[in-house]
Amino acid sequence: MPTVANLDGVKIVIHNGDHRPPHIHAIYSEYETLIEVETMKAQAGYLPAKQLKKAIDWLTGNQELALSVFYELNPQLK
Repeated sequence: MPTVANLDGVKIVIHNGDHRPPHIHAIYSEYETLIEVETMKAQAGYLPAKQLKKAIDWLTGNQELALSVFYELNPQLK
């Protein structure tokens, strides 16, 4: 479970052996949410609003990086 970024306690993680659509996992304390890379919408789980905003702000500036890492770890989904 490679951590791509750490934003004041919010970990941005991308798993290998994962599923479509390309997404990141944002983890904060006991909370976790899945955010689609292309739509930047939370699809599953829960993150407090402040931490969700940090994760989406990071994704807004790092969308290409997130897609690149997702497909590097999951080449069968390309």
